[in-house]
Formats: sequence, structure tokens, C-alpha cells
Amino acid sequence: MGDPAGISPELTAQLLALDDIKEKAYIVTIGDRRILDKGAREAGVELDLLSSSLEGLAGLDRSRHAFVDLGHLAPEDVDRGEATLAGGTFATKNFRTALELAHAGKADAVCFTPFNKKAMRYAYPGYDDEIRFVSDVINFTGKIREFNVLEKVWNARVSSHIPLKEVANHLSVEGILSELDLTISCLKASGVDKPRVAVAGLNPHAGDGGSFGMEEIDIIEPAVAEANARGYDVDGPFPADTVFLRALKEGYHAVLTMYHDQGQIAMKMMGFDKGVTMMGGLPFALCTPAHGTAYDIAGKGIADIGATREALLLAARMAARQRQASKAA
Repeated sequence: MGDPAGISPELTAQLLALDDIKEKAYIVTIGDRRILDKGAREAGVELDLLSSSLEGLAGLDRSRHAFVDLGHLAPEDVDRGEATLAGGTFATKNFRTALELAHAGKADAVCFTPFNKKAMRYAYPGYDDEIRFVSDVINFTGKIREFNVLEKVWNARVSSHIPLKEVANHLSVEGILSELDLTISCLKASGVDKPRVAVAGLNPHAGDGGSFGMEEIDIIEPAVAEANARGYDVDGPFPADTVFLRALKEGYHAVLTMYHDQGQIAMKMMGFDKGVTMMGGLPFALCTPAHGTAYDIAGKGIADIGATREALLLAARMAARQRQASKAA
């Protein structure tokens, strides 16, 4: 369960009440039952969950989803629509517990309803983003990247949470190839057997032959060429203002953009209520809806479950593929 002051409790409750989800995944929810029950009342759903301790999960009857009640936040202590230390403490403890279960091999994937980064920083001052927190909790030293996912196209990116003025200096042939490696690996893990990736340019008109910058000629084109030499199906660089239109029309599975907003704006315009954020590179799937905590509509029972449902389904598909791969090995 994510931030208790926003729509996360009602989204969690809605998700647990969906019949089609029960066919795809067995869910263990981490949180406080009082907060969940309030979310269920606000969402207008009834829940039938097994109560369990962390230690008792392995022996449960899986005909019903399970709930682990950490008992760490009373509803009257939630300041609705505000980022607080109490809310951040609630969310970070839930997230830490879920990550530790997955890291120990006791869960196949982790999903979370939206966090508020300000509240998370109150509770965990080193909280830059989810990637930093995950790395800290499970001592992960590998590469983790954030992917934005819609039904028809994914967005990967070379640079992420850095100032725009620093983007060009962060580009390299090796860096782009590394992102393409991870993107194609994650697409395959989600069920795409032959991924196709379109690569965006950095500059207007993809540099227009060097008229508006040389990054396309010096860095991006050589990276695309090397990717294809490795056997990948990669094209570009294409102008960023049309690359997503091209991807949808021509059947690319993902677009690799050079910086955060270059892809995020397009993805959120195309499917704000359906978008999923997936953290790639971990030994287990980690997914969340791409939208935020929506403090302005919290408690009104109008939160759209679409993106949360898609996040859970993506995590379930990736977990199933990983299980199949492990059995085959």
C-alpha cells in the first residue's frame, strides 16, 4: 500500500476486489487493515481476505488473497491530501517489507500503489526515488532503469532524473547500447519475443544533418548501428516530435528517448489513466501505476483503477515468464 493520504488505499481495495486479477495472481498485501478498510468503504467494494503474519504466508490456502497487517497507522492519524512523516513512514515500511519478501524469494513480484516522494523523504531522507530506495533495501548494485509502459508501446530512456542542461554530456555510444540491452531484455521478459525499438534523436529534427547539433551523428547513429550488428531490431534516430507516432503506426514495441520528459510527455498524453512504470534490471518484477497520489480526489471514490490493474497484470506476466525460464534451466 502506498501513500495513505491519497488514492492509494482505495486503489488497493479496488484491485483486490477484481475477479479477473484473482485468475492471474495471488496477492499478498502489506499495510494496515484499518487504512485498507477505509479505502474499501470509499471505493464501494467489499473485501474477502485471509489475515496472515509474514511468517505464515507459505502455508496459506491460496483461494483468497492475503493481508499482512503491520498495524502501524490509524486512520485518524492520516492528514488527507497532505505529505506527512506519518504517511511516509507507513509507505516506506510497506515497501521495504514487500521488497524483502521478493528479495528472499518469497514473492515473485512487487507492485505498489502511488507514493508521495516528499512524504517518503520525511521518513527516509536519502529517498531520491524508488530506484535508490530499492537499491538501498536489498543492497542491489546492478543497473535499474525506469520504463513507462502502455499497451501498444513502451518508453525507455538514456538519462532520467537529471537537469536538462546535463543531458548531452550524459550521452555515449556505450550508454545507449546499455539501455537498448536492458530494454530488449525487459520486453522479452514481458512476453515480446522479437522486440523492435525506435530511437529518438536529441536535437530538433534529430539534428537535421548536423545543423542543430552533432549528437545524432557522433553518438546516437553509431549506437543504433552497433545494436543492429548485435542482432537487435533497432531504428533511428528519429525526430522526437514524431517518433511515438511512427512507433504506433509501424509497430515498434518501444521508443528509447534521450531524457525524461522527451518520453514522459508523450506517454502521459497517450494514456495517463493506463500507464505503468516498471523498474527493469532487478531479479524480480517491480511495477506501479505511472500516475501520482491524486490528493485532490482522495476519498471521493472516483479514482480510476486502470493503471493499477495494468501494473499488476504486467508484473504477473513477467513473473510467470521468469518462472518458466527457471524451470527450463
